[in-house]
Amino acid sequence: MAKLTPYIFSEDSRAQAEFYTNALGGEILSVQTHGQVSDQAGNNKDKVIHLSLVAAGVTFFMTDSEPGSLNYGNGINLSLEFPTEEEAREAFANLAEGGTVKHPLQPEFWGALFGQLEDKFGVQWMISSEAKPN
Repeated sequence: MAKLTPYIFSEDSRAQAEFYTNALGGEILSVQTHGQVSDQAGNNKDKVIHLSLVAAGVTFFMTDSEPGSLNYGNGINLSLEFPTEEEAREAFANLAEGGTVKHPLQPEFWGALFGQLEDKFGVQWMISSEAKPN
């Protein structure tokens, strides 16, 4: 059985990871820089080669990309389902700070809250609560 771990390429992994741990609750587990793993790091010595964090109970990996090399797209969304509407509302509001709401968090026909947003780092999120039985 496979385990899915989102791996996010970022222009500033440390700032983005801090945002997610504050928005969703969690912690940064480890940070490795190019300078820690190679004597040849040069100007990239302080750039993150690998960062691990847990937010909303989910493990994420991150790395710094070269400036200007990221192409943000809408081909993938990170979807988080929370057990309560209160948790979903809090996560949605926190992630939307500085970002763009694409679909407001609202009750949907399947019995759950659902909303979509793009955070201030260009990452697409789908937030929902567990569906309530009819």
